[in-house]
Amino acid sequence: MRIIRYLIIILFITNNVNANNSYFSEGLTLFEKREFDKAKFKFEQDIVFNPKSEKSYLYLSKIFNIKKEKELEEKNLNTVILLNPNNEEAVFNLAELRLSQSNYKESKNLTDKLLKICKKYCQKGKSLRVEIENSLKK
Repeated sequence: MRIIRYLIIILFITNNVNANNSYFSEGLTLFEKREFDKAKFKFEQDIVFNPKSEKSYLYLSKIFNIKKEKELEEKNLNTVILLNPNNEEAVFNLAELRLSQSNYKESKNLTDKLLKICKKYCQKGKSLRVEIENSLKK
């Protein structure tokens, strides 16, 4: 009888783990289909079960960028950077957001940080640095 209980508990736990892993995948599929409200819900579900899901926070920031909800975009980008300070995409996106807010100093600091850690975003970081410098000259 004990063995049956343990098997049921293990089966229940593995089913929950598998369901939790699928939220991000489902959200990504919906994001790629441009079904942003549904994708947002799936990413939020993923975060409920995996609070350190930097990818879900990153995609939420992308959704809020598309929806022009800058405060929520910023909040999610900051969370990504808190979870992983070396997430190049989040650092770059936050630097761009700061530049759009005319916060040149913060944008420059973020770009400098990006150029120190970059692997994939080096060229984008250099272009952003030039854009910031040109903005400062105006």
